Amino acid sequence: MSKSNMDAVEKKARSWMQERGVTLEEIAELVYFLQVKYHPDLQLADCLENVDRVVSKREVQNAIITGIQLDVLAEKGMLEQPLQGIIDRDEGLYGVDEIIALSIVNVYGSIGFTNYGYIDKQKPGILERLNDKSSGECHTFLDDIVGAIAAAASSRLAHRAENTE
Repeated sequence: MSKSNMDAVEKKARSWMQERGVTLEEIAELVYFLQVKYHPDLQLADCLENVDRVVSKREVQNAIITGIQLDVLAEKGMLEQPLQGIIDRDEGLYGVDEIIALSIVNVYGSIGFTNYGYIDKQKPGILERLNDKSSGECHTFLDDIVGAIAAAASSRLAHRAENTE
């Protein structure tokens, strides 16, 4: 999508992901990981197109800017306890990070839920880096958001393929 067609929220969502070290190409690689066994002729460009379309949705942009903002505030120690510690540790029972991610997955139907659960457990590619706590960066929300964008883009791709076959 051309930058001139984007509003302020979409520009911010895309730029914040980039600033946090996440590229759409890396998310497209996750889509490829999820879909290549079902679509042997799948091209990374098709995955990237679907990722771009998912990120162009307002619900997705809202999740991105909310999650990244919470990660940044946690990284700076600007949240009140006990929330600060919960987000710092990415506590398993917290779940709000997954709820925000599921709002993205929900945009593209039930197949996205299974893709999201699978990729969240496997943590391939960029998800492994985002989950590395030794970096000093906080990606409690962003790792789930990235996985959800990949799952939603996979779902979108699968639905499109089904309609053309």
